[in-house]
Amino acid sequence: CNCRKFCRKPSLMAKKENILISLDSCHAKKIYSGSKRVELRRRTMHIPPGTTMWIYEKIPVGSITGSATVTAIYTASPEELWGRFRSISGLPKAEFFDYFANVKVACALVLDNVQTLHSPLSLKSLREVTSNFQPPQFFIRLTDEHPVLLTLRTEANWGNESLSSPSLLHIPCSC
Repeated sequence: CNCRKFCRKPSLMAKKENILISLDSCHAKKIYSGSKRVELRRRTMHIPPGTTMWIYEKIPVGSITGSATVTAIYTASPEELWGRFRSISGLPKAEFFDYFANVKVACALVLDNVQTLHSPLSLKSLREVTSNFQPPQFFIRLTDEHPVLLTLRTEANWGNESLSSPSLLHIPCSC
């Protein structure tokens, strides 16, 4: 495989990054159920391993419903990503390749430590915290001072314990 992998052990001193992405509800549910353990993107995402990925489910849900930790980032052709991740992509082959039509280099974020919120943070609540909030088209970085991240941290309303499992996915890392 000619995948280009960005994987390094997070430093204990490194500041942990947080991002917010928008997903269709069906894909978020597959992540929460464990049948989808990679998030696929048509463009490369320049984030470090260890980043917390907060999940905003698009309308009709319209809420931040949980999070996952990005453990590795792969960029490669859609064919190579399919070969490596088909069993954990949460997509049938036709849908996978339809999504990546006309894309030469795609991105796969390997996910772990998936968690849901007891009380999702609704679009209305998000706009009360920051009036100009718009769900991201691609993704947004949430700085430590970002009102959305501060609200998520103060809510501390995790639903289930971590859904990760050491046996779910072992991708060798030569880091």
